[in-house]
Amino acid sequence: MKRHESIVALSREHHFGLLFCWKIRQGIKKHVPTERIQPYIQYFWDYHLQQHFEEEEKLLFAALQDDLCDQAILEHNNIRELVASVNRIIPVRPDKLILLADTVDNHIRFEERTLFPHIEKELPEEVLADIGLRLKLLHEGHPKDNYHDEFWV
Repeated sequence: MKRHESIVALSREHHFGLLFCWKIRQGIKKHVPTERIQPYIQYFWDYHLQQHFEEEEKLLFAALQDDLCDQAILEHNNIRELVASVNRIIPVRPDKLILLADTVDNHIRFEERTLFPHIEKELPEEVLADIGLRLKLLHEGHPKDNYHDEFWV
């Protein structure tokens, strides 16, 4: 999907978010103990997803503040709760991990297919350009997903 250059970094992160979901599903499919998958979920939250949500909320959604942005914020809050609940119980049931993966996957697809095109249409070019500059500064030296335990392999 063609994305406005100012928010391409967020779309790129969505790709890694979809890989996060795939890795969880692969781990479950391969019968990896959930207590081995749970640290990866916390790692991905701490080093990727949490910052991604904050950037979207503070830069994109705050600039538009409409029903679709409100929906995305509600979905972010739901995912925050799911991540917290997954990490409260060790070992967690596999269906709870699948629920998290499905919820993140559906959210990313909503943003890519519905919300981002809406934002690109509604925000003025100068606002998008400013968001792009701010994202570029925030993403300098941003860590890659290089988790040490490749349980999904």
